[in-house]
Amino acid sequence: MVDKIKAIYFPTKETAELKRVTGIGGFFFKSKDSKKLIEWYNKHLGLKTDQYGSTFWWKDKEGNDCSTQWSPFSDDTTYFSPSKKQFMQNFRVENVELLLNKLKQEGVTIVGEMETYDYGKFGWILDPEGNKIELWEPIDKAFQ
Repeated sequence: MVDKIKAIYFPTKETAELKRVTGIGGFFFKSKDSKKLIEWYNKHLGLKTDQYGSTFWWKDKEGNDCSTQWSPFSDDTTYFSPSKKQFMQNFRVENVELLLNKLKQEGVTIVGEMETYDYGKFGWILDPEGNKIELWEPIDKAFQ
């Protein structure tokens, strides 16, 4: 009983429940002319856009700055492969490496290898319908 109470109130790395998705990191989709589309969304809907699309800023429940990306990709992109879909979801996660290991143990298909950049770590999985999902452990301050 004491061990269960300790695990709940004083979690260690081994006993803490792994947080999986903590938010939406972005929505990516294929476009016939992504540059024109970005300009259209800027002009008609007022999105603050750059060459990658638009970044939406918000605060998490602890008050930390967080970002979510809206990005049109070129119609011929291979970034969504092996999925044949016109879109890809990006989910924010707390620890992508631990999550990928857990998902692999659960039989989830992992795509490629984890990658690390100045703005976070990334991993990719496939859902049961073949949709590629990007998992992102963000470093939001890199965008500010």
